[in-house]
Amino acid sequence: MYLFFFYNIKLSIFILYSFKLHYKMTQAITTCLWFDGKAKEAAGFYKAVFNEVENISSNPMVEMITLYGRRFMLLNGGPGYPINPSISFFISAQTEDEINIIWEKLIENGQILMPLNTYPWSAKYGWCADKYGVNWQLMLGHESSCKVMPSLLFTGPNNGKAKEAIDFYCGIFNPSNIIAINTYEKGEADTEGNIKYAQFELNQLPFGAMDSSAPHQFTFNEGVSFVVTVDTQDEIDYYWDQLIINGAAARCGWLKDKYGVSWQIVPSILGKLMTNPATAPKATYAFLQMSKFIIADLEKAVI
Repeated sequence: MYLFFFYNIKLSIFILYSFKLHYKMTQAITTCLWFDGKAKEAAGFYKAVFNEVENISSNPMVEMITLYGRRFMLLNGGPGYPINPSISFFISAQTEDEINIIWEKLIENGQILMPLNTYPWSAKYGWCADKYGVNWQLMLGHESSCKVMPSLLFTGPNNGKAKEAIDFYCGIFNPSNIIAINTYEKGEADTEGNIKYAQFELNQLPFGAMDSSAPHQFTFNEGVSFVVTVDTQDEIDYYWDQLIINGAAARCGWLKDKYGVSWQIVPSILGKLMTNPATAPKATYAFLQMSKFIIADLEKAVI
């Protein structure tokens, strides 16, 4: 019970800060990473690792950055949800020097899941978790419309459902596009027909997906979530009602879809209400009572 209460308070503060400067970014998908009090430290670490990190905003709860142009929220959410390999991030390196330098920095006090080496699918590839638990897949010359790309790993009860999930997400977001799907063939290292590698786009942002039949001890959790910012109640209803099918609602705009992937569906008006000292306390009280955001109730609460 205490953890649940603490979790919701963290979310309220998170929304207050994260939308202070970014409520105008509508229908965007931002990646949210959950840290245990080390968001600022992690932001500095990534700035030292990668050559294209920009700080957008900083406060005690949230660090907003762009990594190779893609927006990330680094949330000081507490100890509840450690990041695991279920969602990793592909980095496309253009030279051997680049991939070697990034790799050596990421593995310092981290963990190597697959050594940086030559594999059948790449002249140079490696998978590691950095010291904060964030997982990275580095590949030389990987083709993508974005330098950094989140990749979803479907394991356990989700194993074999990557293609189904891609179709599910592409059916919700517009525009969307399936770029590539490669499956395991008979005699290869995983179940025949499972997705070896897939790439798709949601709102013109690339995502990846893979299946794994191995006995992994992890699955999707709140450690990595995706924030969809919209303008209208119709948009909130649309994304919420579609993504939550056979999933589960949480508080303050959070939900889990049927695969366990966490999403946050947030109205852009919240930022305006939260940055106004006259409306912020009432707005905070109102949205702490909500699961799905109701814009009319927010507006009514601050009158």
